[in-house]
Amino acid sequence: MERVETMKVAIIGAGAVGQLTASFLAESGVPVTLVARRQEQVNELNAKKLTRINVDGTKTVQRIVSTTDLANLPKQDLLVIAVKYGHLQKLYNQLSLFSSDMPLLFMQNGLAHFEEALLLPQKNIAFGSVTFGAQLLDQSTVQHRGVGLCKIAIERGEHQAFQQLLQLQHSSFPIELASNAEQMLFAKAVLNSLINPLTAVLQVKNGELVTNQQAFILLENIYRELTEAFDEIEHTISFSDVIDLCRKTANNTSSMLADRLQGRKSEIETIVGVILNKALANGHNLPTLRTLYHQVLAIEESGERS
Repeated sequence: MERVETMKVAIIGAGAVGQLTASFLAESGVPVTLVARRQEQVNELNAKKLTRINVDGTKTVQRIVSTTDLANLPKQDLLVIAVKYGHLQKLYNQLSLFSSDMPLLFMQNGLAHFEEALLLPQKNIAFGSVTFGAQLLDQSTVQHRGVGLCKIAIERGEHQAFQQLLQLQHSSFPIELASNAEQMLFAKAVLNSLINPLTAVLQVKNGELVTNQQAFILLENIYRELTEAFDEIEHTISFSDVIDLCRKTANNTSSMLADRLQGRKSEIETIVGVILNKALANGHNLPTLRTLYHQVLAIEESGERS
């Protein structure tokens, strides 16, 4: 991996995506500060270092700086926001206090954050979309469960602000520049809508969507509904692409299933809800996907009562 010594990066969010990204950046020689919400996690990361279990089962250990003190971060060259959408609302005010010259990279699923983030005063704002598989094993250990692209689209500002990040090369953490942020986020939301609610309801890993005959039929039905509602999908995401993604992340527990297993509220509204509303505006109801959407919400409501 190309070593870059000059760029300092802070990553807000010490979940699976944040830790995996931090691990690969640190391996490249980038000084990384990981901002977590809980002091307990910060203590463990600082004491034990950050461990990545690679796809081939080997371990990579990196020393990073971890803190809960976002307000007093030392000067950084890039701020990566890797929290889930539900935590963004609490962050926007804090982010607005950073220098307008601070480049921001948002790495959330769904589309709901796109217009919100662009209300911030920063001159350079980019969005990320990832298809790799990642799972936290404990507070300082992340498992890389499937190699996938990290796409970055610069919506506002100069490419130069993100150039060093785009130049990083690692076969297990490929980074690619995308031309249109909104289209990129929509495509990822479509992929998430195909995989996440189905895995959450059936409680299966991604790979079972193509090995389980009945799950595969449901996957095909959702894809057909989406392509009927949105003409562009068939030209940008083929059904074979969906199958390939399921196979590449076969052992991955989707974020929505992970949320269900941990009793957390999922991102069903900001991912699937947005897609359903866009489809309805086009006159399409997406019955299979809508049923899964309500099933996930019903499961979450039941969990809140218990």
